[in-house]
Amino acid sequence: MITGFDWAIVLDVGVGVGIFVLGVCGGIAMLALARTFARVNKTLDIVDEQVSDLGKPVRDTLAHVGGIADTADETIARLAGVAKALEDVSATVSQTAKLTQQAVTPTIVNVGATLGGISAGLRRLVRGRSGNGSVEHAEQVD
Repeated sequence: MITGFDWAIVLDVGVGVGIFVLGVCGGIAMLALARTFARVNKTLDIVDEQVSDLGKPVRDTLAHVGGIADTADETIARLAGVAKALEDVSATVSQTAKLTQQAVTPTIVNVGATLGGISAGLRRLVRGRSGNGSVEHAEQVD
């Protein structure tokens, strides 16, 4: 005959029920987490579609900008070449002007001296003065 109550069975049943409730709560939490991840997955799919739709225009725009940059680089290189050519032409013109000045200056001085000599000679001839300032008498023939 059993005279006492065995509390061990209550303890075993209580622990079993507690673990079962804990498992059910964990399952409910995992289902909620799965639904959240499903919504996040759908959102990420939509974002992927939008990014892939933007990919081609962005790629085309970057290619266009790259082409513009290449054209600008080529233009700058051409302008540098033009500037170098203009500098060379300027140096050549400067050298030509210098050589022309060196060639023409003695000629102008010689022409000036010649004209001075001719005018002095004409003055002497017209005024009848000799080189020392005295007046010479020219005989006139009747």
